[in-house]
Amino acid sequence: MADNADTDLIEITQVRSVIGAQQAQRRTLRALGLRRIRQTVSQPNRPEIRGMLARVAHLIEVRHPDEDRPLDLEPGQEPKSSDVKDEK
Repeated sequence: MADNADTDLIEITQVRSVIGAQQAQRRTLRALGLRRIRQTVSQPNRPEIRGMLARVAHLIEVRHPDEDRPLDLEPGQEPKSSDVKDEK
C-alpha cells in the first residue's frame, strides 16, 4: 500500500503571483502548501486535490514526480486520474 501512495503523487509548482487573485484562490494555494512563486509541493492524486487544482490552474504547474513535462491544464480543468496515469 505504501508503494501505491508513492506512485500516486503529483508535484504542484506555483508559477504566478497571488497579487490580484481572489481571496478564495489565495486560500486554496495555502491549503495546497504553496506560499511563494517557484515553490513545489507533492500532494496525493485524489479527487479533492484535483478539484483544488482546477480552481487555481492559472497560477500553478502540475506534473508527475518522474516527468519533466507539466500536465496541460486549462483554468477550471481538473487533471483526470486516467490522463495522469497515461502520462507515465
